[in-house]
Amino acid sequence: MIEIDGSYGEGGGQVLRTAVALAAVLSKEIHVFNIRAGRAEPGLRPQHMTGVKAAAELCSANLQGLEVGATEFVFKPGNLRAGSFRFDVGTAGSVTLVLQTLMPILAFAPGPVHLEIAGGTDVKWSPPIDYVRLVPLPILKKIGYQGGLELVRRGHYPKGGGLVKFSNKGASTLQAMIYEKPGSISKIYGMSHAVALPRHVAERQAAAARKNLEDAKLPSPSIDIEVIDDRRQLGPGSGIALSAETDNGNILGSDALGERGRPSEDVGSTAGKVLVEEVESGAMLDRHMGDMIIPYLVLAEGASEVSVSRVTQHTRTNIKVAEWFTAGRLHLEGELDHPGKLRVEGLGFM
Repeated sequence: MIEIDGSYGEGGGQVLRTAVALAAVLSKEIHVFNIRAGRAEPGLRPQHMTGVKAAAELCSANLQGLEVGATEFVFKPGNLRAGSFRFDVGTAGSVTLVLQTLMPILAFAPGPVHLEIAGGTDVKWSPPIDYVRLVPLPILKKIGYQGGLELVRRGHYPKGGGLVKFSNKGASTLQAMIYEKPGSISKIYGMSHAVALPRHVAERQAAAARKNLEDAKLPSPSIDIEVIDDRRQLGPGSGIALSAETDNGNILGSDALGERGRPSEDVGSTAGKVLVEEVESGAMLDRHMGDMIIPYLVLAEGASEVSVSRVTQHTRTNIKVAEWFTAGRLHLEGELDHPGKLRVEGLGFM
């Protein structure tokens, strides 16, 4: 049994998500302790429970000690399953953080899997659903991942009520990623949304982001930011996600979430400024994708070498968790909050 110290790094839910995903795929029993020790309210919260229980269903796992507030539990995976499943995170608990746990598992399911997940699609401290659509999924597709995402309904804090559908075609063979020198930006695409708010909120976010991108004078990109206005859905809420694609296929992203009292111009400007930083870094992966990619590279076939725009605490955390499963197949160059390079010797799991 592998011992997983939940207090490592930022001491949040990232340790839990990555450990459960790798345990399910590799069929390794784990004991997770000191769960969320770095948080003001330690232990499992309902949204973490949903992710673990969902993973358990996908791999026929036996769970011991799993309850709200628990600081430790045991996860004993069985066989991976195909089929249709529905999970409810509850209120505005993050759908995308549940997907972070489940998506690596789905890559190795014995057949097609169809998920419906209810909860928050655009909430603080988690990737917004549009970022997942614009950045991780296209990047993962390049290495053999066969997932598809449909946004049925958005859900913002505090009402939640969002719904997404995620499907995977079944067992994949993931390929290694090799760093390529940055190419020229071929296009910039974005989604600026406003739910149960005036349309001008989304328009102002888009305009502010565009101004930052144009002022940066990036090499002749095409900028297309879609404005999404839906007053029929639950809300209110707003946000923007951007992606920049290079002519050699690299994709970098950024995002920002609206909140009460925050000007729409500030939301859009923040996303625009961060995307400019990502592009100017010359890296293959942005600061968020740099940690999200790690479980996939660990399971991929061959050695991966990638550059990240910024080494984050999440990057370090995911590397440490992966090392508990692989005994030293990862090597990171770069200091915290600076650009870095990551090499991963994949397990070639099939």
